[in-house]
Amino acid sequence: MKSKSIMYLALVSIIVSCKKEVKDALVKVDSTAESISILRPVIEECYGSIVKNDTVVMSLTFNQDKTFVGKLNYKLFQKDRNTGTLTGIQKGDTLIADYTFMSEGTTSVRQVAFLKNGETYIEGFGYMIDDSSGRIVFRHLNQLKFDRTIVLTKEDCKN
Repeated sequence: MKSKSIMYLALVSIIVSCKKEVKDALVKVDSTAESISILRPVIEECYGSIVKNDTVVMSLTFNQDKTFVGKLNYKLFQKDRNTGTLTGIQKGDTLIADYTFMSEGTTSVRQVAFLKNGETYIEGFGYMIDDSSGRIVFRHLNQLKFDRTIVLTKEDCKN
């Protein structure tokens, strides 16, 4: 009987110590999970438009907090090619971004806007002004016209 009691006590001790290890492991997993949940999932999307001799290509990388970065390239017939980067925020179904681009050897920054419409983005246009930092920005974001001049259709991203 005494040996059964010792064996039972040893078994309980092992179980209790295992539960503590499991509890410690769960705490570690939980703290790791918390730091993982802070990391923002990334969604990548690509869009393009080819109309006659004009080509526009945009790639976007969205974060969970509605911010995004990307690339935007304009190759418009008989105009200078613009190649640059986007940094912006998604407000509802509209993207508002700073487009930093190189044209004729000069780096410029201008604000751009795109309205989501199904699987497309329509570029917005409006009256623009030079702000105090040298950026060209829309005077009134609420007065933008999305007249379908440039419509970018979702496409596969080319790595």
